[in-house]
Amino acid sequence: MKSAVITFPGSNRERDMMHALRLATGIDPVSVWHAETSLPDVDLVVLPGGFSYGDYLRSGAIAARAPVMDAVRDFAARGRLVLGVCNGFQMLTEAGLLPGALMRNKGLTFVCREVLLETSSTASPFTRHLEKGNVWRCPVAHHDGNYFADAETLDRLEAEDRVAFRYANGTNPNGSARDIAGITNESGNVLGMMPHPENYVDAQQTATDGAAFFKGIAEAFETA
Repeated sequence: MKSAVITFPGSNRERDMMHALRLATGIDPVSVWHAETSLPDVDLVVLPGGFSYGDYLRSGAIAARAPVMDAVRDFAARGRLVLGVCNGFQMLTEAGLLPGALMRNKGLTFVCREVLLETSSTASPFTRHLEKGNVWRCPVAHHDGNYFADAETLDRLEAEDRVAFRYANGTNPNGSARDIAGITNESGNVLGMMPHPENYVDAQQTATDGAAFFKGIAEAFETA
């Protein structure tokens, strides 16, 4: 599985993401700068975490309008895989690729700690390799991670099995509606999530719970 990681001014997790993808696939990801207007021939595009454009206006708002995002929209429309983590999730909602919005954390403070995630759906290529209901550890680091959508949208996400991950066992760090930590689009090829699985992929990071997430994406693609 070939992948590309897009870097924006203010990104700070692109190297962690590339490391996780390299471990999972054995292939070096391609780095793409935000000002590019096309994407390389890859199978997966990732929007990493950080503070793109200093979080001015709203987190992810300016990045969602960067030149490269038209290519990302086209990539997603063709059914290719797009993953947005933390700031990347914010970009996906701002770009209209995922519903809802990421608001300021309920406690109005930046949170940086480990949470517990429950795999709530195995309906997409990102999660079909995981065990539904399994709870695993994953770190978060964000100020605007409070997922919000109107009741109709939330009900639709639930009914269509598009809630990929939830905060489990009372570890919701931001007040997200229905403990939602990650969602997919209608086709299942776009996933946005606030926690950082790329920071738990090898022993040097103190835990490896996130490794299965990335290895599973690669395996799901190879067997598709």
